[in-house]
Amino acid sequence: MIKKAEGSPCFLLYQTFPGIGALTAALLLGELGDITRFKTHKQLNAFVGIDIRRYHSGKYTGQDRINKRGNPKARKIIFFTIRNMIRQQRAAPNHIVDYYYKLKKQPIPKKDKVATVACMNKLLKCMHAMVRAHTEYDYAYAVSVDH
Repeated sequence: MIKKAEGSPCFLLYQTFPGIGALTAALLLGELGDITRFKTHKQLNAFVGIDIRRYHSGKYTGQDRINKRGNPKARKIIFFTIRNMIRQQRAAPNHIVDYYYKLKKQPIPKKDKVATVACMNKLLKCMHAMVRAHTEYDYAYAVSVDH
């Protein structure tokens, strides 16, 4: 699988992210395919199935949940990629891990999976921007854009 993925330019771009190795990059490439076919990162989120589903009727407004209508394998790979980034945070600086801990330390801290899904959204947004601009991951640039 890795040998087939090595021919893609996205494969090398994905690996510039701290916490994404050759196998994870190959799995992401296999499940997501060419992400330049998505015009916006929101379309990519919908493809994976982490876009928000809101329910409201009259005065009632339900709790927001993820849609889960997308690709379940891609969603699982990205979920475990985020968990791996959090575990290996000492290896290299990563703005997604910084964002995770920011969500966990707010005045009203987010639950673990809520923060993880928010980081999945941010990862997909960054990957989409990197592939469309053909740029490698740069921590200093990513942190400056976030703030």
